[in-house]
Amino acid sequence: MDKYISSLSQEFKLRSEHVKNILDLLEDGNTIPFIARYRKELTGSVDDQTLRSLSERYSYLLGLDTRRQEIYKLIDEQGKMTEELEKAIESATILAELEDIYRPYRQKRRTRATVAKEKGLEPLADVIFEQDKSNGDPDALALEFIDEEKGVETAEDAIKGALDIIAERISDDASVRKAIREYCMRYAIIEVKATTEEDSVYSTYYDFSSAVEKLQSHQTLAINRGEREGFLKVAVRVDESVTRSLMYRRTLKDGGRATELTQEAADDSYSRLIFPSIEREVRNELTESASKQAIKMFAMNLRDLLMQPPLKRRVVMGFDPANRTGCKIAVVDDTGRLLDTAVVYPTAPHKRIEEASRELIRLINKHGVEVIAIGNGTASRESEIFVADMITENNLDVSYMVVSEAGASVYSASKLAAEEFPDYDVSLRSAVSIARRLQDPLAELVKIDPKAIGVGQYQHDLPKAALDDSLGGVVEDCVNSVGVNLNTASAPLLSHISGISATVSKNIVKYRDSVGQFESRAQLLEVSKLGPKTYEQCAGFLRVLESDNVLDNTAVHPESYDAARKLLDIFEISDERLRSGGIPDISKMVDEAGMESVAEKCGVGVPTLKDIISELQKPGRDPRDELPQPILRKDVLDISDLKPGMKLQGTVRNVIDFGAFVDIGVHQDGLVHISKLADKFVKHPSEVVRVGDRVEVTVLSVDTDRNRISLSMRD
Repeated sequence: MDKYISSLSQEFKLRSEHVKNILDLLEDGNTIPFIARYRKELTGSVDDQTLRSLSERYSYLLGLDTRRQEIYKLIDEQGKMTEELEKAIESATILAELEDIYRPYRQKRRTRATVAKEKGLEPLADVIFEQDKSNGDPDALALEFIDEEKGVETAEDAIKGALDIIAERISDDASVRKAIREYCMRYAIIEVKATTEEDSVYSTYYDFSSAVEKLQSHQTLAINRGEREGFLKVAVRVDESVTRSLMYRRTLKDGGRATELTQEAADDSYSRLIFPSIEREVRNELTESASKQAIKMFAMNLRDLLMQPPLKRRVVMGFDPANRTGCKIAVVDDTGRLLDTAVVYPTAPHKRIEEASRELIRLINKHGVEVIAIGNGTASRESEIFVADMITENNLDVSYMVVSEAGASVYSASKLAAEEFPDYDVSLRSAVSIARRLQDPLAELVKIDPKAIGVGQYQHDLPKAALDDSLGGVVEDCVNSVGVNLNTASAPLLSHISGISATVSKNIVKYRDSVGQFESRAQLLEVSKLGPKTYEQCAGFLRVLESDNVLDNTAVHPESYDAARKLLDIFEISDERLRSGGIPDISKMVDEAGMESVAEKCGVGVPTLKDIISELQKPGRDPRDELPQPILRKDVLDISDLKPGMKLQGTVRNVIDFGAFVDIGVHQDGLVHISKLADKFVKHPSEVVRVGDRVEVTVLSVDTDRNRISLSMRD
């Protein structure tokens, strides 16, 4: 354990005692959100993302050591373990190095070398590979190995078989492979050619080359997909005079004829065994690196999307556009409860605009609708024009916003949606989802597989397990950082709370339905299968607005209630004052009294005291409220209205490696290329923009035929 602690301390620049505490906490079954929020004294206030990275790295090191022990045992069982091998195995820091060491000892399928060994040619190979002139002439020695019964009819046959054995030995040499691999990763060129003259989305790569070291992750993934679909042919090119020299340096001596033969075997090994294998490794490493970057970007975009500010205390109409089958309408109240539904036909081929307008106005007046959320799918543009005209012509005090409906159909067809709305068809459920995701993106989007939400790149090409782990962690972190209302949260939302399983989340909802709303956090212990450990992990992230204890509506953990009470007593603050809007000046009071002194009196560490203070300043606060509210519109803009030089307000919808897509209210998102994001060099778009940011952009160009808009954020 000590070596892991030392390694992780150096890698993450953390104190060793903090790393030890983190590993102990994880081993004891504590969740990352719980550790990040409520064990800051033990961890040095490490955030949730660092905790996840450390946990993943720890798992990798454990796996590396497990494989190290397996390889040691496998070689030792063959009776081939040496002191030099043992040191090499012990000093390997990555899995590839370990596998290179094990390669000569791995049980192989039948190869040219194994056939040669079966013919008894290994002793001849040993003599040649030794490259010692005193051993005599290899061609003369080869005569001794002629054996027609074994298929060695001539000295040339014997030499050929011996060289096959030497070629495989050179291929299995870990030092040779490492040297060539490292050279290729630094200096190789990826060369891409078209396999067709047909135009495609991969035409950018029809005649493309890039240094491996400089290839961007999105380029790697695009090239891989183009190759898979048969549009591209890809090769790794290197200066072979250099790579062969790296091999010769480690294999050739000055041994006359034996060295000539060894070089012949080395050249065969390079062409037939080493370089094709290294080429695959280079491609695999590029793909792995690109996948990690794409997963990182997806996770970042998902985090920003889930943490979009909710549109609170608004009655919302969800508008799911369609043509032939009609537009589905769902009205939800300010808590997301479904109030009413309808189907209208304002779009082609029906165009029953007046009838649709009358029905929507009736619903707006009946339920006090304040905002209309329009899905951005089929017929969205026509629906947006219809809604904007209806608002203007009838002077309605209503705004609208076009909402991404990515994943709405996935949710509406799910078992969860069927359980929630058994009496409504799939399309009406989509309208409810569209309305709710404007009201509270986090609460609604957690019901949908993150891969269906539409903020990634090449997500279907990425390793599923790694992607699911990363996105699951993001959802968990977001839900717990915001907290949820115990009396209104759905089972899917509750299942993302620290320590709560899918079964326990359903039990919470069943308890709520049968007994009534929760009146305190402590009441959770009455829920089936929710024991003390689960309570410890989840309680701080659940809010009970109806509780007599005001602290039940904060992120203060029940284990710190006594400390919070002592703090209130020290400064003679009443519950009534706390309930009436919090204690904005409590931080100043504590600073004047001395933070460490007050922490000691309360019996907690300074990090926990600071968190308590933050909660008492504004009980029940939602961190998303501090972000800019979504842009609501009343008029409509068409792509044909755009002219170069126009300045517009927009919302960032997706950030990718080469730029950002911005919604400027014309149904088609515009692209701000990385070179147009700022008046300075930008290494990656995430340095400048995040999903949900409100930005001012300038129109650079518009291609109405291809529905492409080029934007700039530069001055």
